[in-house]
This record gives sequence, C-alpha cells and structure tokens, in this order.
Amino acid sequence: MSASATPQTVTTTWNLDPAHSAAEFKVKHMMISNVKGHFTKLSGSLTLDESNLANSRVEATIDAGSIDTRDAQRDAHLKSADFFHVEKFPTLTFSSTGVRIIRDGELAVEGNLTIRGVTRKVVFTVEGPTPPTKDPWGNTRVAVSATTKINRKDFGLAWNAALETGGILVGDEVAITLDAEFVKA
Repeated sequence: MSASATPQTVTTTWNLDPAHSAAEFKVKHMMISNVKGHFTKLSGSLTLDESNLANSRVEATIDAGSIDTRDAQRDAHLKSADFFHVEKFPTLTFSSTGVRIIRDGELAVEGNLTIRGVTRKVVFTVEGPTPPTKDPWGNTRVAVSATTKINRKDFGLAWNAALETGGILVGDEVAITLDAEFVKA
C-alpha cells in the first residue's frame, strides 16, 4: 500500500496596518472635474492561502465618519442623511466571497460591499499581494492595491442637485482605490 501525499495548505493571517493603508474615492463634480476624498480610519484582515491564492479571503471596515475631502462643509454634508448618514450607518464594510487569478500578480476579488446599510456584489481588480517583506522591527508585511467602480445610487447615495446650465452637481460613478499594507499576525 502506498500513501499518497496530500499537498499542504499554508494559510496565514494578516492584519491591516492603517498607518500605511489608504481608502480613497473620486467622483465627478459639476460634470467637469473630479473631487477626491479618503477615509482616515480603516481596519481589516487578510487570510492568505499561499499555496492557492483563490482560497484567500479579506475583510475590511471603514469608519464612515472619518471621511476627508479637504473641505469641512462638504465633509459635513457627506456625513449627513443626504449621503452616508453616519449616525445610522457608522461603517462601510467589504467581505470577499471569491478570488480569481487573472494573471501573475493580478487578482479579481469579488465580495459584498455594504454602504449605508445596502449590500451589493462588487469586484475589485487587485495588484498583489506583494512578496512578504521584513520591516526593520522584525514584522512581516505584504501589500495590495485594489480598484473598482460603483454607482453610488445603488447604495442609496442618491442626493443630487440640477445645474442651471444643465447636468448634475455630483456624478453617479464613483471610483474606489484601496492601497492596503498588512502585517502578519
């Protein structure tokens, strides 16, 4: 009788390093330019299956009240019931449901994005993860960069204003970019 060798699955857990990560977005303003913003408080974890990236998972949470667009009045409006309604919906979350390998170094990560209490499937195009690297303090780190586009109205972010010259004040399409650095747990 011969015993067949079962491949070993190497799964590791990584925690998001918020000091070296960013959650950013951009949206059209008055149909002529982009307004960019970011969130300053985020957390998350990555379960990385190094033998098969398709078995990896990621969870992320963003504090909606930490929005920063470099304009206090606009930030207050974005926090209001017209947009994120942070008193009722304090967080934005993402939980992956599947990972596909597009090519070496590029993944498609599908998952559930929840904004303002509305959950929709989205797919992030992900560069990475990078090879693990030791920092000067002995921690092991990896990083990813992820992008997607959503229609804000799909998440209940429908407020807008018509312009005198025609068109609308805020575009519907929102580009999201996440640059995330993780520390091995």
